[in-house]
Amino acid sequence: MSTLNGTALDIDTVVADDGCRIALRTLKDGQGTPVLFVHALAMDGSLWTDTAAQLRTDAPVYALDCRGHGRSDKPAGPYSTAQFADDIVAVLSHLKASSVHLIGCSMGGTVALAFAGRYPDRLASLTVIDATACYGDNVEAEWVTRGLRPQIHGFESMLEFQMHRWFSEAFIHSGSTRIAQARDVFLRNDPSTYLESCRMLGIADERQALPNYQGPGLVLVGSDDYATPPPMAAEIADLIPSCQIKILDGLRHFTPIEAPELVAREIDELIQRSELAALH
Repeated sequence: MSTLNGTALDIDTVVADDGCRIALRTLKDGQGTPVLFVHALAMDGSLWTDTAAQLRTDAPVYALDCRGHGRSDKPAGPYSTAQFADDIVAVLSHLKASSVHLIGCSMGGTVALAFAGRYPDRLASLTVIDATACYGDNVEAEWVTRGLRPQIHGFESMLEFQMHRWFSEAFIHSGSTRIAQARDVFLRNDPSTYLESCRMLGIADERQALPNYQGPGLVLVGSDDYATPPPMAAEIADLIPSCQIKILDGLRHFTPIEAPELVAREIDELIQRSELAALH
């Protein structure tokens, strides 16, 4: 048993097809179809600690550390969203779960979309938060430049920019301990795997396969998110036939950290809708 942010957690190890060891955190015990959280770039599964604590579902709740992040292995690249989606398949095999309620934020949202397009029958529901299916054409060079910065100037040089990108000004000035925790996780990143993850996002495009998923979906986005703004969220919702979109007023890019109660309530409602739909 390990502890994270004062919360007792079981940390298990899942071995992916290529031998990469993926850290899997049990955030809440339960019965039924599992809930699985996928974190943002340069974060880890601890991003979801407060959201998980607010969930009312009776299902077991897990969060993985994506390869290259947190307590998972940090293999050399290149990385791809398809590879990250296959890591989720390995997690489901480890859990002996045929399907999952999948929730992803930012990078984790793009990975969740990759999973939905490739393995639509393995999803009980899909929640995508502050994310995009594609960052745009010809953006790879911009992402590489961003990915190289920690190797040249260190992660500390990016902190001020990231904080204002992630959180509203009101939340920053609140002095919440959750801000300090996110800061600490960011500073612990490995520069090489951060670069590979940035390269992956620069070329990611999940739009073609995404309509393969026909099940319940929800897209959440902060109204003031300028990393993946509401039009990107709307594009995701348009590609999933049974998807709702909700814009969260006054929030930016890391809504699960800033507003965990709100995010948990939305996830609970989607899980409930998906369970009712499965009965009919």
